Amino acid sequence: MARALSELKVPIKVILDSAVAFALEAFEVDMVLVGAEGVVENGGVINKLGTYNIAIAAKAHNIPFYVASESYKFARLYPLNQNDLPLERKPVDFGPLMPATVKIENPSRDYTPPKFISLLFTDLGVLTPAAVSDELIQLYV
Repeated sequence: MARALSELKVPIKVILDSAVAFALEAFEVDMVLVGAEGVVENGGVINKLGTYNIAIAAKAHNIPFYVASESYKFARLYPLNQNDLPLERKPVDFGPLMPATVKIENPSRDYTPPKFISLLFTDLGVLTPAAVSDELIQLYV
């Protein structure tokens, strides 16, 4: 996405996930735009791990958080938190360095609740998170 936006002369900076909170303030960011692997019924999104962290940091800095997604990614799921995700969590094998009593999890995706999302840009138009369930009804009826 960064390459495509750069070719359109949109100013782009690529940073490490761990630098998001710093970058939002230091680089005077105007908005955050992420993609989505899925958009759920309440208008929240399922995406690569770290999206939720970015949304929280954006909200803390009063920066709009936008999601770009195609409507075929709309799903009739209603997660309330991270534990409701129907996702596979693969443990990481760190070998003999970790004691057997240490449980290691490596989730690949997270859920971003709708309260952190300003708008969703879709092929159906620009939607508020609350409008997603209306669109799902139209898609599945």
